Amino acid sequence: LDSGFLCRLIFGRQEDHVLTHSGFHGVYPMLLAFYDQAGGLDPLGLKRQVDAAIACGCEGIAILGLGTDVNKLSLAERRTVVEVVSSHLNRRLPLSVTVAENTPGGQTEFAKFAVEQGADWIILQPPPAVEVDEQELIRFFGATIDQLTVPVGIQNAPMYLQIGLSNAGLTELHRRHPQLKIVKVEDDPLLIARLIQETHGEIDVFVGRDGMEMIDLLKAGAAGLIPGFESCDRIARSYQAFRANDLTTAWKEYREVESGIVFLERSINHYVTYAREIAARRLGIEPIVHRLPKPLSPLGIEIAARTAEELGRL
Repeated sequence: LDSGFLCRLIFGRQEDHVLTHSGFHGVYPMLLAFYDQAGGLDPLGLKRQVDAAIACGCEGIAILGLGTDVNKLSLAERRTVVEVVSSHLNRRLPLSVTVAENTPGGQTEFAKFAVEQGADWIILQPPPAVEVDEQELIRFFGATIDQLTVPVGIQNAPMYLQIGLSNAGLTELHRRHPQLKIVKVEDDPLLIARLIQETHGEIDVFVGRDGMEMIDLLKAGAAGLIPGFESCDRIARSYQAFRANDLTTAWKEYREVESGIVFLERSINHYVTYAREIAARRLGIEPIVHRLPKPLSPLGIEIAARTAEELGRL
């Protein structure tokens, strides 16, 4: 059976007018890592985000991208994130897990572990190398894709990772490995439209960027969004209004978080630091503990606190 059909059978959340190659669509907030006072990973913070995302009407949940501090977590901590989130989620929503291991063997092992724990689809990050031939990168991804039975995506964000595939490279990767169903990018609406055109609409496009320009991204053909957790309620409501052709409500919900998104979208470390400040306040989590953060400034804390107050509790 087609994996997209199986997803619709299990979750029953795929409307006819948003059928996708992968069976997945909509808003998948990337959960943040929270830490306890000793600096260790805080499982309760993950569980509270899961509950909030479900209550907000999100279509799924994403973990272990750059927004989850994946580059600051040990392998044991990354495995803990998968175990805690999957167990607490208990298949109430689809789960997407990003895999950032450095070798095909490492990616395959972690991806299979995530699937065993309950991941419904996987996103593979490229290796941390700048000078890699495109054919070599295609082989790198293909080695893991062929080992998996769930839909697979790749993270294609050279502006953050300094490495990526061209649209022609994506097309070739999909041709060689049809289990590639999704690409997760950080591009603007005009580039998304071109990406979809040049890949012949054969790959579902999910966009990060914390949800920035989300309505125009959806107009361009994006199947879904992987925003930050801190604004997932408004992003989810905006997405659902857009799908219902209620653009007035869609724009209203988006405008409520737009200034906060602009503030956060500066660098990865800036984002995870201040998004955690906002999300912790919205969830009532304290104290707010960071790991290797962007240096906090009084004005930055003021902006985060004001943003959280304006958006309200989750």
